[in-house]
Formats: sequence, C-alpha cells, structure tokens
Amino acid sequence: MKETHASTAWMDVIPAIKRSSFFMSKRIGLMSLVAGSAWRRHRLLVLCYHGVSMADEHEWHPGLYVSPRTLARRFAALEHTGCDVLPLDEAVQRLYAGTLPARAVALTFDDGFHDFKARAFPMLQAHGFPATVYLATQRCEKNFPVPHLIASYLLWKHRTSILDANGIAGLDQRYPLAAEGDRQRVLADMQARMRADRMRPHAKDIFAGEVVRRLGVDYEAVKASRILRLMTPDEVADLSRQGIAMEMHTHRHRTPDDPDQFLAEVRLNRERLEAITGRRPQHFCYPSGVYHASYLPKLESEKIVTATTCDPGLASRAAHRLLLPRFVDTEHVSDIEFEAWITGAASWMPRRTHHAHSVH
Repeated sequence: MKETHASTAWMDVIPAIKRSSFFMSKRIGLMSLVAGSAWRRHRLLVLCYHGVSMADEHEWHPGLYVSPRTLARRFAALEHTGCDVLPLDEAVQRLYAGTLPARAVALTFDDGFHDFKARAFPMLQAHGFPATVYLATQRCEKNFPVPHLIASYLLWKHRTSILDANGIAGLDQRYPLAAEGDRQRVLADMQARMRADRMRPHAKDIFAGEVVRRLGVDYEAVKASRILRLMTPDEVADLSRQGIAMEMHTHRHRTPDDPDQFLAEVRLNRERLEAITGRRPQHFCYPSGVYHASYLPKLESEKIVTATTCDPGLASRAAHRLLLPRFVDTEHVSDIEFEAWITGAASWMPRRTHHAHSVH
C-alpha cells in the first residue's frame, strides 16, 4: 500500500516538474529558438480535439472536452506564436514535399459532435482557421445521444443522488452515485444489458432514457439541447460547403481486430460521407487511437492518403503517412505545455511516449 501511495504522489509531481521545465525553456529563450529553427519548419503539428463544452462537459470529462474559454486561449496562442494553420490535406502534401511554412499546424476534431458546429466553428471562422472533422457516420445518420456518454454525464450531474433502478432489467437495484467507481458500475451494468440484448441505436436510446429518468431527468429536454449528440447529415453537408473537411473515422467508431471487418467499416464510412457531402474523403483517423499492423495494407488498398493516431509528437518527412502522430489537447493541458507543443520545444523534453497499439 505504501508503494501505491508513493507512486500516486510521484505521478502528481510529474506535471509540476514538466510545467517548470517548460517555463524555464521559455525564460531562457529555448522555445523561441526551437520555434524559429529549420528543425521546426520541417515538422507538422497535428492538433486533436474531441469536444468543446456546450455547458459543463469539461468539468465532467476534462480528458475529452475543453471549455470554449480554453479553446479561445489556444487559438490566441497559435496567432501570438506565429503558427501557420493549414488545411490537413495541404499540410501533409507540403510536409512530404519539404515546403512547410514556419510553425505549421493542422487542426482536427474527432467524432463530429454538434458542439463542433455550435462552439468550435464560430471561433474557427473568427480566426480564419481551416479544420478537419473526422466523422463517425452511424450516429450522424441515426441521431441519438451516445448512450454510455450521456448516461455517464447525467450520472455525474446527479452524483449526490441514489439511482433507484429497481424493475429495470439488467440493473434492478439501488446504486449510490457519489464515487466515480459507483457510477462506473452503473455504466458497466447498462453496457452488459445492451450487449446481451444486442440493442440497436434506437433501443439503446430508449434504455438510456429509462435509466436516467429515474434521476428525475427530462430526457427529451436533454436530447433537444443537442449535448453529446453528433451533427446531422444536413449540418455536416452545410459545414462541408463552408470549407470544413469531413474525413473518415469508421462508420460505427470501431476498430475490429479482423482487418476485413475494419476495411468494411472504412468503406461504409467513406460511402456515407461521400453521399452526405458530395466529395470523396481521402484522410482517416483511428477511433480512440487504436490501430493494428494489419490495418495498413487495407488502408493502402483503398488509397487512403493519411491516417492519424493519438500518439503524441510532431510529424516529420520520415513519419509513416498512415501512422501520423497528433497532440491531443484537453482541459488537463496547461497553457505553457500547449505553447511548448506548438513551438516544438516539447519534443526536446524527456517524456513517456504512449502508443495506443503496438504496430509490428
């Protein structure tokens, strides 16, 4: 137990040490030196965002959401640092051609949630920044809230309550909600029921509504708010016409172990995106950052131009074009760490590089 506490204490110290290192590198001029270097000019930073809060989602899930205020600071930092924000397609072409401008950045947003249209898009327009949305098409077309996310959010909102799920098949008990572990137990039981019944999206929505109504939630009002729902096909088409690149993220947000099933997901995703936007998508993002070596020949066979991961780093000409790194920005990321990434200085600092899945 002592080792566990010591390990936890050390993990708390690491971010503080990292911030101090970044502040020191800025103070002594290292950040500016790296930002203006030929080394940085030959590298592309692809930034990844998932959600921009409609309300308090960044408090519920700071590892998934940023607040509008945080995103505004990020965009201001890009301008202040003199970053050149490029469309993804142009950025990767210039990366491999060796013609990138100084401090090149591409902005990507995963999944296609409605908050992109409501929160991020007006800010992108105000700054004149291009962006790419990697869209999972099933929940765009069958436009219900994502059940495990909406349930998780509403359980968190009512964490001072007790969920009386008596009479609901698969749950049928009272659940305290104060601790994260308690709420995870509800979600695990819900997901087990959904799997056992092989529920389709509409049935999952009915089931999620049945559960959260026990908390006194007006589920129809929640759905009307568009929180934790994807954009509709009409909204996607409209944003595409306004210059937002809509690219592939699989149809069901899945990365099956079977490479042929994975390929079927990619093909269906591409087909549905082309039907919605009228243009053929060329770029792909691995859902949840999960990838396998067996995927690469399948993506090659479909002539996918690039695929992005969630492995942190700046892309160089040596990077495999189907394994491009990205920096995932969240509410946990401090302003100084963000600045270190956009200047390139973060790449010169010792860090643990996380790979979502080993590729052999």
